[in-house]
Amino acid sequence: MYIVNGIAFAGTKASETFVQAVKPLDDLMMIVTFTSGEKRLFDATQLLAFPAFQPLKDEKIFKNAKVEHGVVTWADGEIDIAPETMYETSYAYQDMQIQ
Repeated sequence: MYIVNGIAFAGTKASETFVQAVKPLDDLMMIVTFTSGEKRLFDATQLLAFPAFQPLKDEKIFKNAKVEHGVVTWADGEIDIAPETMYETSYAYQDMQIQ
């Protein structure tokens, strides 16, 4: 059990998830770096099922993703996605080092 703002919650408190950096790739893919240091591959095509994300079909808008206060945003903050959702629906990613 844990307490936040005087409210008791069952279970254990989950650590907060925030985005540290984002790198848009081709085909609506992006590499997302979380504040934990973990990098994950996120497929934004899954977002196109929702009307609010339709502008991401425009490559110029998609490629202009940025991080604001730990959240990935597009179109000057008009479009955003929860970092927890990005984490839960993404895949582990490891940089390939060329030697």
